[in-house]
Amino acid sequence: MVLAFASVSVAGMAQEEPTQKFSVATNSFWSNWFVQANLAGTSFYNDGESWRGLLKDYRTNLGASVAIGKWFTPGLGLRTKVNGIWGRTVISEDAETNANKYWTANEQVLFNLSNMICGYNPDRIWNFIPYFGGSVSRNMSYNDYAMGLNFGILNTFKVSKKLAVNLDLSLGGYEPDFDGANFPRAGKRWNLEAKDRTVNVEVGLTYNLGKGTFDKVPDVDAIKALMQSEIDGLNDQLRAAGEENDRLNDIIKNHKCPEAKTVTVKEVAVAPVSVFFNIGKSKVASKKDLVNVKNLAEAAKANDKTIVVTGYADAKTGSAAFNQKLSEKRANTVKAELVKMGVDESKIEVVAKGGVKILTPASYDRRATVEIK
Repeated sequence: MVLAFASVSVAGMAQEEPTQKFSVATNSFWSNWFVQANLAGTSFYNDGESWRGLLKDYRTNLGASVAIGKWFTPGLGLRTKVNGIWGRTVISEDAETNANKYWTANEQVLFNLSNMICGYNPDRIWNFIPYFGGSVSRNMSYNDYAMGLNFGILNTFKVSKKLAVNLDLSLGGYEPDFDGANFPRAGKRWNLEAKDRTVNVEVGLTYNLGKGTFDKVPDVDAIKALMQSEIDGLNDQLRAAGEENDRLNDIIKNHKCPEAKTVTVKEVAVAPVSVFFNIGKSKVASKKDLVNVKNLAEAAKANDKTIVVTGYADAKTGSAAFNQKLSEKRANTVKAELVKMGVDESKIEVVAKGGVKILTPASYDRRATVEIK
């Protein structure tokens, strides 16, 4: 059943619209957690009884499972799941005789093949997630413990940002005699055919705790291009100011008034320089950004000009109040760097713009600009 479903799932994935692949940023430990609750149908079988079909009532029963897990990357996660409560380990063909109570604690590694093959897409409706793991089980009716292995396929169907419906199909194998039976199994103790096994079909819900998505890593080349264009604009304006200064000096030198003197023009028009920050942070992401700030600071000091520092945050993340405080912190961080560069604090103005939607992608709005007034 699991293999058949897997083949259908892979075929369906091949027909999905292509997703643009990109790198994602690593989230904090407390991000990307989820919890699950399922109704489970379980069928037991082993080599101590004849094959009668998995849907016979003497070997099947309903149960439940709960799980908690975390995605460390879009394609790799861990899940701790406990399932069981009621079962029918097969000792006879009588449902009442087979009835027992048990639990199984599973630790499983999850592989989201939808993200690994098709690219990460937080808006994807269906995710195809094979997994495998180990388990510790206790049959409470027979007071037996057993180690085991399990593997399966978890399918999640997105309902909202926080909620998804899941369909979980799995196979499990336990050590011999987990069901309390003592069938002759000479020479088969470590053979898979000698194990007690289960087939599980589970249907339930997945709820994402806290932040459940991964952020796209800023396009470094695009940021560099943006900064280079600002630097080029600054150089062009400085060059134009120098040419104007030379022109005025020539006029003064060639003037017939004997008292004419050479005058240095101190008016400087410069383009703003950007300093970028990581999401939710007020610490400068790259010290390289401060090189351009230092050049601008030197120009401002040489011409006794005031510097305006404007802080921004991207409006897509965080509340308006949080973004307002964050933009102010970012502006003050750059102000502190300017003071270290020798700029008089009285010559620095700080402006906080809060959350904005100015640049694309939104990561470009996580910045502070520095310009000469």
